[in-house]
Amino acid sequence: MNRTWESPFRYIVLTALLILFAGLLWYIREIFKPLLSAALIAYFLSPGVSFLATRFRLRRKSAATLMYASILVGLLIFLVTIVPVIFTQVKSITEDFQSALKDLENLLSAPLQLGNLSLDLRLLAPALRTMFNGGAIAPQLQQALQFLQITSRGFLWMLVILVAAYYLMTEWDRLRDWLIKLAPPHEQSDLTRLYREIRAVWTNYLRGQIRLVIILAIIYTAAWQLIGLPGALLLGFMAGVLNLLPEIGPAGVAILATLVAFLEGSSYPLFAMPNLWFAALTLGIYLLLNTFKTVWLQPRILGHSVLMHEGLVFIAIVTAVILQGVLGVLIVVPLLATIIVIGKYIRRRLLGLPSFEDEEPASSPDLEPAAALKSESTLRPTPARKKE
Repeated sequence: MNRTWESPFRYIVLTALLILFAGLLWYIREIFKPLLSAALIAYFLSPGVSFLATRFRLRRKSAATLMYASILVGLLIFLVTIVPVIFTQVKSITEDFQSALKDLENLLSAPLQLGNLSLDLRLLAPALRTMFNGGAIAPQLQQALQFLQITSRGFLWMLVILVAAYYLMTEWDRLRDWLIKLAPPHEQSDLTRLYREIRAVWTNYLRGQIRLVIILAIIYTAAWQLIGLPGALLLGFMAGVLNLLPEIGPAGVAILATLVAFLEGSSYPLFAMPNLWFAALTLGIYLLLNTFKTVWLQPRILGHSVLMHEGLVFIAIVTAVILQGVLGVLIVVPLLATIIVIGKYIRRRLLGLPSFEDEEPASSPDLEPAAALKSESTLRPTPARKKE
């Protein structure tokens, strides 16, 4: 009895399965970003895991568990010890800010005269005070419930990210081998080679990001140290590291550096000026350097790391900022480079060429077949004649 499905029925089943699979992906689409975040965490921690496994001769699963546990313990210690200190500092900064607002109210108590132009800004300081004090808007029950719901969902998604990142770090080799073995046996070697090329793209991208962090930390530190900003070394280091968080990181560093400049002023007599103007100078230098980083430095370094033109990298990053936000900016460059690698592979397969460029068969097209045989016969040694 023939139990093999006929070809039309196979296509029908395959089409139905594809439709069901697409519907399932659409239904669970909200989980893609948490899983992608988990994959990025595992990706950024993988060099440390490899170092531990090589340095201490551990299994990769043991090294990943040690790395992950160390990071979680470090975060817990940070929350217990550093966060209360940060709250105290924030409270002190808030008090200083309120005092600055009071001084601003006194300064703007009379209209400002700029030539023949009179500017009445007396309502600006009370508006700022109302905004930072929360205004007169009292929290309603519905808003509290919405906040609780958002917080609960955020905690659950964070739990999914942490668990998924751990299992990706510890079980990735097994998952990769399982996925490759789903392909026909004669295609598995090509898929293994393709995976290695894609992994090289992401590894080079990570190295490019590390170089970018170091360069930015040096540039920001030197610029702020030059004008006498207190804590320039720490703020420059933070500016370099937080560049890994697009939009959020640079904005946070800009606010922090401007507040420090406004509250402390410059430590150099050369830049002795009102704190407000020094804060504006600090912010202006940061915005100038950030523009230089966005337009030229970042596309150049990341483009060279993944062998892409810096113009294409710049367009991809700006597009990701507009369409996808932080997560899109983090993955758009290596993702685009990965698409290029896969596209080259598919193109060669469609054209009937070897799968990879270094697999080109060696040939001598200048020699005709007869000439090749003749040259082979002339090079072949003549057997010795037997003596009679």
